[in-house]
Amino acid sequence: MTTVSVRMDESLKRDFDAVCNELGMSMTTAITILAKKMTREKRLPFEVSMDPFYSASNMAALNDSIEEMRQGRTVTKTLEELEAMEDE
Repeated sequence: MTTVSVRMDESLKRDFDAVCNELGMSMTTAITILAKKMTREKRLPFEVSMDPFYSASNMAALNDSIEEMRQGRTVTKTLEELEAMEDE
């Protein structure tokens, strides 16, 4: 046996530990399962992709919206108006 140290954000560790506990395993067991699967398959056992929410264009749009809100230039719409826009 050997020891492997992993550094991660504290809240990620807390959430990871909670999920592992819900599944009835330790974080060590979960990481060992991942290592065994990767070793056997010689690949990541899941797809790695970027979340489009954090894309540069979306972040720019969000920052523009925040600036408009700060300047009091927000537009309010009812749920019905938003749903009608979705159909356009």
